[in-house]
Amino acid sequence: MLVLLGVLVVVVGFALRLNPMLVVTVAGLVTGLLGGMSLHEILDAFGTGFAGSRSIAIFLLVLPVIGLVERNGLQEQARHLIGRMARLTTGRVLALYLLVRQATCAIGLLSIGGHAQSVRPIVAPMAEAAAVRKYGPLPDRVSQRIRAFAAGTDNVGAFFGEDIFVAVGAVLLITSFVDTTYDFSLRPLDVALWAIPTALCALLIHGFRSLRVDREVAREMRADHAGAEGPGRSDADEQVRP
Repeated sequence: MLVLLGVLVVVVGFALRLNPMLVVTVAGLVTGLLGGMSLHEILDAFGTGFAGSRSIAIFLLVLPVIGLVERNGLQEQARHLIGRMARLTTGRVLALYLLVRQATCAIGLLSIGGHAQSVRPIVAPMAEAAAVRKYGPLPDRVSQRIRAFAAGTDNVGAFFGEDIFVAVGAVLLITSFVDTTYDFSLRPLDVALWAIPTALCALLIHGFRSLRVDREVAREMRADHAGAEGPGRSDADEQVRP
């Protein structure tokens, strides 16, 4: 059970808002050392996992494509499109993307969405454009908040949607671990079926949080306008005083 201390390292590191790459690396070292692996074996496991990761393919193939389409105006077109849809607010854009992301992951289409493929070039600009249409130019902190929430929405949709698909790697890892560790037969279909209630709860909870983004953005903009108008009123008052 000592090897589970690696999980504690991850929890503590993220709670302290440390660098995620550093936290995961330290957690891997702790887990490997407590599991009886040598430093050479740990580094070999890191290298094997990195080389076999699908993120390499995303970096080499997807990111250049995204860069090209962005250079040719993808973000501008996304903002223009949302500007023509008066009923779509920032929160509704994010809630709709959550639904689409979770539904596509549930049928195994994990690569359709993602931070590089969808959030940065399409979803975040559309969410920002909805706020700009209503309030005008946004302060940097509001823009960054919308972008962060868009990225978090993708994480929630993918995390809770992918387990519904029986052939996803996470489900197969769970069943394999249970079979080999606890000598208990667990079918991938069982995991997928029990993941449905959790996915529905995540959809309702985070969907509600997405819709509340409109209220948070409105509050931030009111505070920003009040701060901008405050000094102006003070200067005017000073001018009319004898």
